[in-house]
Amino acid sequence: MNYLAHAYLSFGQDQVLVGNFIGDFVKGKMMSSFPQGVQNGIKLHREIDLFTDTHPLVRAGQSYLRPTFRHYSTVITDIYFDYFLAKNWTKYSSIPLEDFIQNTFATLRHHRLLFPDRFANMFQWMEKDNWLLKYREIDGIQQTLTGMSRRTRFDSKMDVAHLALLEKEAEFEVIFFAFFKDLETFAREKLIEIQDSNAGH
Repeated sequence: MNYLAHAYLSFGQDQVLVGNFIGDFVKGKMMSSFPQGVQNGIKLHREIDLFTDTHPLVRAGQSYLRPTFRHYSTVITDIYFDYFLAKNWTKYSSIPLEDFIQNTFATLRHHRLLFPDRFANMFQWMEKDNWLLKYREIDGIQQTLTGMSRRTRFDSKMDVAHLALLEKEAEFEVIFFAFFKDLETFAREKLIEIQDSNAGH
């Protein structure tokens, strides 16, 4: 999943939110240097990504993309899902999307001394350009995917991946609603499991 979903699936817990955002930037022994709540968020991030990557509905959506975008289809569906989450935000939260995003950025800024260097550099641009709000519009999705395509080593074709979303938006939205219901249930239960396993430590 992408950043808006990871923020939402932190369930209002600040340190979990930080861990959920930096999860891809923490390797090996780095883990032990973070507070337990942040470690829990990193673990949750990884569980969310594994659940997403192996879910049959997600794989069904990716099967449509794979002939054109190959292994980049995994990244593309993550971006699509943030689009559908942002577009349908009122179904999931009573907090306006703009307020939720500003609260998310404020929480992250408060914990910025914990950021790995690579994430710290990226966060400056994430906040400045308000990536999370951009996910609500097709134009924002196009900008995001085009930016990612410039950073790939090979021809990813991600700069045109928004066209596949436009072509099959209704089908991908059906997949999103069914999948995200499963994911939210899984993430809530998994976070409790992670926290319980560390309760006596």
